[in-house]
Amino acid sequence: MFILGFLCRRLFQGIVIIFLVTFLIFTLLRVVPGDPARLIVGGMAPDEVVAEKAKELGLHDPIPLQFVRYLGDLVQGDLGNSFIRPKSGASFGGSAYDDPTRGERAEVLGLIVDHLPLTLQLAALAILFSLLISLPLGIAGGLNPGRWQDRLAFFSGSIFVSVPNFWLGIVLSLLFSVKLGWLPSIGYKGFIYTVLPALVLAIEVAPFVIRTLTVSLAQVMQEEFIAIAPIRGLSRWRIVMAHALRNASVPVMNLFGIQLGTLLGGVLVVEYIFDYPGLGLLTINAVLQRDFPLIQGIAICISAIFVIINIIVDLAATAVDPRLEY
Repeated sequence: MFILGFLCRRLFQGIVIIFLVTFLIFTLLRVVPGDPARLIVGGMAPDEVVAEKAKELGLHDPIPLQFVRYLGDLVQGDLGNSFIRPKSGASFGGSAYDDPTRGERAEVLGLIVDHLPLTLQLAALAILFSLLISLPLGIAGGLNPGRWQDRLAFFSGSIFVSVPNFWLGIVLSLLFSVKLGWLPSIGYKGFIYTVLPALVLAIEVAPFVIRTLTVSLAQVMQEEFIAIAPIRGLSRWRIVMAHALRNASVPVMNLFGIQLGTLLGGVLVVEYIFDYPGLGLLTINAVLQRDFPLIQGIAICISAIFVIINIIVDLAATAVDPRLEY
């Protein structure tokens, strides 16, 4: 019964968040300078053609009316069509307004579905790398507060958080791709192309996990139930792994839900640096090309992912510690 009430409450909150994000993005894109109709028909089109296309799309209608119409399409799963990209996936660029392929614009939902799996793969590998980096340092620091292990965890986290991801991406590319030739760095032709950008993202997330785990584990180790555990005949290994880490993992889980925003923000820069064809690179190109429907669709998709992952994180934290209330 608790899970059902929790899911209903969080899903309602998620729908409100997605609605507000959709309204905000939709409104801002309508008030910024630029003519969407001219983007569709091409820069060389006569003003009469531009005006006709704007009337066809209802761009002269009041923004609230346009938004209601957009919501009507959205609930049916229609995110609209790209202003720039044809169904072939290329960009119209400076093609003439009478180009016969111009009307065959790609569906936003299809573009997102094509690029999202690569971004999810990148994010999952980045989280795995961040755990491989953070867990040894965080556990060692939490079990040895005030000692060199704790100082090493703090020092490592301070270095990681101070390194800009764009600089780190360039340096790692020069080292592992150009100098050593171990890993490819540009584009995507297989899973191996995900390693370098995932490592950059992992180093961006790792310092927060290291510090949270170190502090949380140190606090748990001071609890009374840990102090009396040896009296029950439990070994230190079992105390740490089965009891201390389980309780210390709850703040780390919540942190991952919060750090999702940082991870998605980092994806934009990292994918652009490595020319990785995921949702981040698609977003940057859509912004540069002023492809409003694509920007709106990506914003809605990212908001939905953020809501879903936070719900999953809260459920996992509740399963670890049933005393938690959300």
